[in-house]
Amino acid sequence: MKFSVDKHEKYVVLRLDEPRLTADNTPRLKSEFILLNAEGYCNIVLDLSVVSACDDSQDLSCLLVGDRLCKKAKGLFIVTGITKCISQLLEMSSIDQSLNIVSQLEEAEDLIFMEEIEKELLGSFDQKN
Repeated sequence: MKFSVDKHEKYVVLRLDEPRLTADNTPRLKSEFILLNAEGYCNIVLDLSVVSACDDSQDLSCLLVGDRLCKKAKGLFIVTGITKCISQLLEMSSIDQSLNIVSQLEEAEDLIFMEEIEKELLGSFDQKN
């Protein structure tokens, strides 16, 4: 499976560099989510802009693994760059109801930073009370 990882202070971007999401590459993708989470990344952005097809909607369930890991760590799992084909599969399987989906990487970054600011503000508010 080809992918790239771009680590930042508050988040990591994982870009799948494969044209298809298949039963062959989804286990490795799940493993990568687990490894990144174990490294302390609670905010993961998955960029699927290179992926143009998916063999089966069940292959998309690997996205739920990333989402659960991030939620458990009080972070965000965001999917970006989805094509129309992937979007339709997400809708048909209702997986889109559980995920944070944005159209561009910049939107994902903004969402993460807004969430982090909110956590800091709420944390300082809790300390005063």
